[in-house]
Amino acid sequence: MAKSTDNNQEVSTIISDSNQSTMNEDEEAIHFRKVIGAFLYYRTSARNRVRRAFYSYGRLPEAHKRLVPKYESYLSQLLKCIDQNDSLIRQMLTGCEHLFNNYSMPSSCNDTNHKSTEQDSLPPPSGVTSMDMDKVKTTIKQFVRDWSTDGEQERLVCYAPIIEEVKKRFPIIPTTNEDGSINNFSSTQILVPGAGLGRLSWEFARLGYACQGNEVSLYMLIASHFVLNRCSHINAHTIHPWILNFCNNLSNEDQLRSAQFPDVNTASLPSNSRFSMSAGDFLQVYNEPNDWDCVTTCFFIDTAHNIVEYVERLWKILKSCGVWIYFGPLLYHFEDIPNESSFELSYADLRTVILSYGFQIEVEKSPIRAGYIKNDRSMLHYEYDCVFFAAVKP
Repeated sequence: MAKSTDNNQEVSTIISDSNQSTMNEDEEAIHFRKVIGAFLYYRTSARNRVRRAFYSYGRLPEAHKRLVPKYESYLSQLLKCIDQNDSLIRQMLTGCEHLFNNYSMPSSCNDTNHKSTEQDSLPPPSGVTSMDMDKVKTTIKQFVRDWSTDGEQERLVCYAPIIEEVKKRFPIIPTTNEDGSINNFSSTQILVPGAGLGRLSWEFARLGYACQGNEVSLYMLIASHFVLNRCSHINAHTIHPWILNFCNNLSNEDQLRSAQFPDVNTASLPSNSRFSMSAGDFLQVYNEPNDWDCVTTCFFIDTAHNIVEYVERLWKILKSCGVWIYFGPLLYHFEDIPNESSFELSYADLRTVILSYGFQIEVEKSPIRAGYIKNDRSMLHYEYDCVFFAAVKP
């Protein structure tokens, strides 16, 4: 269950023994080094993309170059933004090795020559793929979604209805302690699988609920640890989330623009807040029957290889009268990925499965249009028509 933390303590990151069956110690070490390697390769990978733009510009006829005289200056600005992102990444990685069985950080993490142009010609670290680099770029954008004012609208659309439903079903009634102080905490235990960078979980803890976020992605866990434990004040850090988006820009400034995070003081949780993050696969970590009052899933349920397994496990771990609150689309993550099993259901079929297990859907709304790490100034937008529901285990 959730470990306690207060505003002078770190938010716990719990490594469950039950997750060890999916990955042995050697495999964990290899995976840890690969993730760190991908983060450290960000600068080289990003600079190589800008170098290709320099090369393409250099091959233009002189008459064409004169039509865009500030283009090289714009590319040089991109390189500066890449360096700023890289500095943040290295700051984020410093001190995170204790989270995962004390794996040592590679010496390159503190390499003072990492900004040498000679680094641009280096190949990716062993095992690091283009998919890994995409995960690094997505993690950078997650800071915007979860912890910046730029992501506020996305959070209002998907987090706010979940929070309001929890508050309605599990109201916090202040009580008076023996010393006369007011107790604003609830005994309600909330689980947030697929917690990402932890904002929804943090909001529950801020309100007074006992909450545990769960995340399987090491990229997200490293970033969430940084923002939850090492950001000392509001807007302490600056990132440039869109600099590698070369298409559909109305202006160069839109691509170069920055975002500040966090938009709240993450250390401002009430004293004795009960908040933790757990690392590991949802199905491996959570198997205790009748353990949680509420489970909230936001853009999570479609991460399953077999979505029925998720429904079955949610039924198992919820207490009697427990509530599953759902928000999201059905963008099945493993669809069409080689060597990965993926069982896709329509929402109508998923709904039938949910009811078959015994859940009673008491609230249901759709479609609710929502974005996910959307660039508001892009000429291209992806949006989902999402479903929101609250289902009770009788």
